[in-house]
Amino acid sequence: MSCVKANRTYSIAGAALGALFLAAPVHAAELKLPVKAPHLLPAFDWNGFYIGGHTGYSHGSASAVLWDPAATAVSGNFGGVIGGLQAGYNWLTPSGLLFGAEADLTFPNYLHSNSQMSLISTPRTDFIEDWDYIGTVRGRIGYAASHLLLYATGGLAYMGERFTIMPAVGFEAKQLGVRLGWAAGAGAEYAFAPHWTVRLEYLYSQFERANVAFPSGERYTSTADLHMLRLGLNRKIDLPGSPGWKPNTDITDTESPRWEIHGQTTYLPQGYPAFRALYTGPNSLTPAPQAKATWSNGLYLNMRLWEGGEVYYNPELLQGFGLNDTVGLAGFANGEAQKSNFPYPHYNTSRLFFRQTFGFGGGQEELASSALQLSGKVDINRLTLQVGKFAVMDVFDGNAYAKDTRKDFMNWSIWAPGAFDYSADKVGLTYGATAELNQKQWALRAGYFLMPAVSNANNFDTQVFRRGTYAMELETRWSLFSLPGKLRTIAWLNSAFSGSYRETLDNPLLDLDIAQTRKGRTKYGYVVNLEQALADDLGLFSRWSWNDGKTEIMAFTDIDASLSAGLSIKGTKWGRPDDAIGIGGAVNALSRDHRDFLAAGGLGVLVGDGALNYRRERIFETYYAYALTKAVTLTADYQFVANPAYNADRGPVHIFSGRLHGEF
Repeated sequence: MSCVKANRTYSIAGAALGALFLAAPVHAAELKLPVKAPHLLPAFDWNGFYIGGHTGYSHGSASAVLWDPAATAVSGNFGGVIGGLQAGYNWLTPSGLLFGAEADLTFPNYLHSNSQMSLISTPRTDFIEDWDYIGTVRGRIGYAASHLLLYATGGLAYMGERFTIMPAVGFEAKQLGVRLGWAAGAGAEYAFAPHWTVRLEYLYSQFERANVAFPSGERYTSTADLHMLRLGLNRKIDLPGSPGWKPNTDITDTESPRWEIHGQTTYLPQGYPAFRALYTGPNSLTPAPQAKATWSNGLYLNMRLWEGGEVYYNPELLQGFGLNDTVGLAGFANGEAQKSNFPYPHYNTSRLFFRQTFGFGGGQEELASSALQLSGKVDINRLTLQVGKFAVMDVFDGNAYAKDTRKDFMNWSIWAPGAFDYSADKVGLTYGATAELNQKQWALRAGYFLMPAVSNANNFDTQVFRRGTYAMELETRWSLFSLPGKLRTIAWLNSAFSGSYRETLDNPLLDLDIAQTRKGRTKYGYVVNLEQALADDLGLFSRWSWNDGKTEIMAFTDIDASLSAGLSIKGTKWGRPDDAIGIGGAVNALSRDHRDFLAAGGLGVLVGDGALNYRRERIFETYYAYALTKAVTLTADYQFVANPAYNADRGPVHIFSGRLHGEF
């Protein structure tokens, strides 16, 4: 339990990013022939407001002293990938001299090592200083020559921080602080479309000394500076009455068929009242009433490089906490609650991959524009290759009615096959390669993905092909009374550095530490996934998944067998065609070895009550998604969980949720 002196979370929605673009070619002309003039981009108007995002890399240094009561001094470096957003205003003089003002916010990567500035350990305590965000308010001065701007910048900087003290005896305590400083740098910006610019910028920030005192008597002081190299993308905003303003202009218009931009924001609060619990363990839901919330914001920048060749970039800002820090249920209640908790927004390059499609004829079909799909016509018979960073579930286990926790069901064992322990870091992503052969009535998919180095980790085992997830999926399609249906069957195999439940139980000297039994092992399983339209506005879904249950879960959740099913109903009958009702349920189970391990007091990835009166975990979920507009939906959701974490000595739990989702 934490004693928090200040714990105010500033929720900031936004997203940040960069894109490349190729200008149109200039055609050569012979002097003696009458030809059209070369194609030239019109002069770019630098005047006015703009908004945008950035990503890049930071490198900083910090020197700190902790008095506990003797002085302990440390110094070192910190840094990593960053991301954020900016907004500003430019004024261009007739001579080409530009004056501007800009404000920005930058956030660290979700890996804690990127935001930890200092760590001091003494016999009495451990002390950590983290930075949560850095903001600047700066002036800009530069020279614009047509589409190119060179500029210098400088002004105020500020840094939001957390100071955490963890005494050997007593409670953890935290303090929040903001320290001021200054920032200066320079950059180059290029206008590649009438309202879009891309920039490369260097920024240096230096901050005043931090001084922190805790009631327990410890004192801490530190200095810090930071270098940032950032790639940014800006969109110019024309106000009514300005020269470039056009009524009904979509600010997401890319002004080119070469690339598309999509975005989303999802705020998801959850809570439950008190429930019965005969005992509580390290990975239990607390029986006291609780409420938590998550917030994700992301952009999707998708670009067509050449015929069939595409690149996809998805930067995100992730913030919030799952109930009980995302432990206590095998079928966890919030698909947005990752296994890393963020009190402030943290940046992540969630997806960055290349896709190449080869057409083989068989007619053509239109692919609609979406977050992970550029619009366009493709051959029905085609081979699609994909490589990079993405989620296994981006390619496998599609379902029209239960797939997207930002739009439909929230429970992990309903929107996904619970027993599919697919490779992923703590935020659900991995690196891999896939191939998909598509035909009119079927598709065959195969993929290989890097495996986390150990269970529930953010770093990956780089023994390529020796360690990893291998998956294959066959999708068959049909029409039943003119209504579409699909069946997807997945077979998968994990080769991982993992521990054995039974070996851990058989050796009392290990004291239930499954990590001591880790070695190269395999886990295998399968998934059967059905979707069937029953009417134009009514759909049925069901999943059955299973794994052998002998080795520890590597990435997803503590489920060895799961059956889920449900219905999705559109609101056409009551005059609201964009609304939806979902009704679904799941039954989750454990293997004999897995349940014996938990009953003895072992801990899984998400569950572990210290003891176990085993029963299957049973979940019911229903939601109503109310479309406020075509782009914004408000959802009310209820979940009933019997035998949470497979324990009849606890629960049932009634979980109430809301969800506000917007997209473009």
